[in-house]
This record gives sequence, structure tokens and C-alpha cells, in this order.
Amino acid sequence: MPIDGKIHFYFDFLSPFGFFGSLRVNELAEHHGIQCEWHPILLGISVLKVMGLPPIAELPLKGAYIRKDAERYARRRQLKLKRPFGSPQINPLLPARMVSWLKTQDHLESQKLAKKLYSAHWFENLDISNKDISFEIAESLEVNIQKLNRALEDGEAATLLRAEVDTSIEFGVFGSPTFRVDNELFFGVEKMEVLDEWLTLGGW
Repeated sequence: MPIDGKIHFYFDFLSPFGFFGSLRVNELAEHHGIQCEWHPILLGISVLKVMGLPPIAELPLKGAYIRKDAERYARRRQLKLKRPFGSPQINPLLPARMVSWLKTQDHLESQKLAKKLYSAHWFENLDISNKDISFEIAESLEVNIQKLNRALEDGEAATLLRAEVDTSIEFGVFGSPTFRVDNELFFGVEKMEVLDEWLTLGGW
């Protein structure tokens, strides 16, 4: 597997913990003077199809715990989210495809788009699976909507997202958020402190 020293950040827009990770991961990378690359993934592929498991939120005992844990994390970080935990899930394909396509145009702009879409979903409780809403967010960043729409309609964006998902599975990514440095995976937002220590010490 390639060794590049970056923090690779894998996230699904459905994941509140992925959202929590998105608020801090670039700052962590900057602290260590390294780059951060964002990768949209689909838990519906990695968890449901590859692992053969139901969504975590639907698991007995664990589903209730995860909701409580997310609420606890938000309180600790004083994050005021309008979207209630346990709300019906949206279809993440559209925002994930948009970010995947924009990565090929400008990877920094794709991160800005991912951040705004994520914030709209969790902070504002907007339905980012709605094309009008997601396109309005993209337009606010001066994304070329005509090119974006063409990439969505001709299947280019879907192909790019599929490649992101396939590559993430090759690396062993199974959840959101996952952070990868070279061939080391750190799963879960609480592992960011471990990742910080790993980068400080150069591993162990």
C-alpha cells in the first residue's frame, strides 16, 4: 500500500461521529504539519454488504448506546445540533458523489463542500439528499453547477464515488470516521487522541 504520510479521513454523511471528526481533523493535520485528504464512503456498502451487518443504529443495545454516546460527545464539545440523533436517515449518495467529483477538480474545494454539506445536515437539519439544497450549497462555494450536474447525470460522479468506496475497503476501512496514516487505521472519533500521539511519537 502507498506510503504518503498524510492523514486520510474516511467519512459517511450519515455518521454523526464522522461529522464530529470532520470538525477537528484538519486542525490535527495542521498541528503536525502534514496534509489531510478526505474520502467520502458509504456505510451501506462496507457495513451492510461487505460485513453483512445491519446499521449500527438498528442493533439491539448498541444502537441505544451509540445515540447516547453521540449526545454526550455533543454536550462535551458544546455542539448545538438541530438534527436529532436517531432521525430517519437520508440517502447519502448525492452529497458523496458531489464531493467525489469535486475532488478531481480541486481537492481543497471538495473539502470545503464536504464541510458545508455536513454542517447543513447536522447543524441545520437540512436534507442534503435534496438536489436543490445541495446545489445551493455548492453554488455558495462557486462550484461550476453545470459541470457538476453533467457529472452526476452521465455517471462520472457515481463512478468516482464507487472508486473511493472500493479503495477504502481495500485498506480495511469499515466505519465512519476512520483515519489512516500510511497503513495504520484509527477508527472512531475518540481515536483522534491516539492518532495525535502516534504522529507525535512517530508510531510504536
